[in-house]
Amino acid sequence: MKKRYLSIAVLAIAALGLTACSSGTSGDGGSVDAKGQKLTVWIMQGTNPDSTAFFDKVGTEFKKETGATLDVQFVQWADAHDRFVTSIAGNTTPDVAETGTTWTAEFADAGALAPIGDYVKKADVESDLVAGLKQSGTYDGELYGMPWYAGVRSLIYRADVFKELGIAAPTSWKEIVAAGEKIKAAKPDMIPFAVPGNAEFGVYPWVWGAGGEVATEKGKKWTSELDSDASREGIQFYTDLATKYGFSTSGATTWKETDVLDNFNQGKVAMAIQGSWTPATVVQKAPELKGKIAATPIPGKDGGISPSVLGGSHLSIFNTAKNKDLAWSFVKMMTTGTFAKEWASQTGYFAGLNSLVKDTMKSDDPLVKPFATQLVDGGASVPVTPQFGAVQAKQTTNSMIQSILSKQKSVDQATTDAAKEMTQILNDK
Repeated sequence: MKKRYLSIAVLAIAALGLTACSSGTSGDGGSVDAKGQKLTVWIMQGTNPDSTAFFDKVGTEFKKETGATLDVQFVQWADAHDRFVTSIAGNTTPDVAETGTTWTAEFADAGALAPIGDYVKKADVESDLVAGLKQSGTYDGELYGMPWYAGVRSLIYRADVFKELGIAAPTSWKEIVAAGEKIKAAKPDMIPFAVPGNAEFGVYPWVWGAGGEVATEKGKKWTSELDSDASREGIQFYTDLATKYGFSTSGATTWKETDVLDNFNQGKVAMAIQGSWTPATVVQKAPELKGKIAATPIPGKDGGISPSVLGGSHLSIFNTAKNKDLAWSFVKMMTTGTFAKEWASQTGYFAGLNSLVKDTMKSDDPLVKPFATQLVDGGASVPVTPQFGAVQAKQTTNSMIQSILSKQKSVDQATTDAAKEMTQILNDK
């Protein structure tokens, strides 16, 4: 059975009869008196805009409503998984944390998370949860991750450079190459298309765009298909952008998404795969690029759209939380009503409730609509299993790409090795 594409319900906006969530910022009707208490929260940080001021505002409101102090600690995405694993082993987890959609089931399987289904039902928002985020937050029939936001990666590019060189937004792989060749010839100091070696979610669109799969499940056994002919074709094209066409740079072999964004902000990159949340970051960190960037769905091989990982985050309550009612008050404050809307507006993410997403989908903003199109017509999921977090921790996909970019392995050898390792990890329980 294939488990890649998310159900249309992931993206379908609630029917007309759907009850919208409360516009308030507090809990589900019962207040929590926690004066003198402290709630420790981990929030991820990386390519998204600086959210310090936002959480200062949240902390003020949280204390006003509950009497408790909010202690928000920012954790880099690149280091987060290891930090979670260490804290779970040492029983030093936070009260609440942002958990990536590929991690929630893993942490629930480890017994670290508290089920929140009853809280969601009492808050009367169960039917409003974006289905894909609800699915990835559910393990063994229990909800452990409250949908907070969804994000998707598309192709961002320098609109001013494209206009100057008479290039249209690419709609196929051949057009990506043609655009890259023009940029390379006209602007030799600019990276036409960044190919980072440490950014796995930028790899899978090319696998899927060629008709391949990351992994499939039959019965209770997972099999990676990174070594299939179709998957290899997509990986070959992606890495060829660097190794054959010279559109990237050798330094990008070890780049993370944050490195790509930093170089884009410095005006060094013309095209890159980046998330729906990054245009806001670009404008924040490089205001001189305002009006000079654009986005388009990732082109399919011969047209259409290459699927892209519909990622995002949950807010999860850890079993170590002494006051779970207080923890839920924070979770609900962040995922419904005023603060949920404000977060989506500031960051470029899509909210975790259908009733909040529907307004975003109507946007004609050139830096919003392409990502919404990608979300609706080309949103996909990595294998839904607790073990996929272990695959990420092992850096299986990144190691594969780095070995190709550094020319240590051929595409055939690298994909063979990666598929073998991924299959073993996915079935190692």
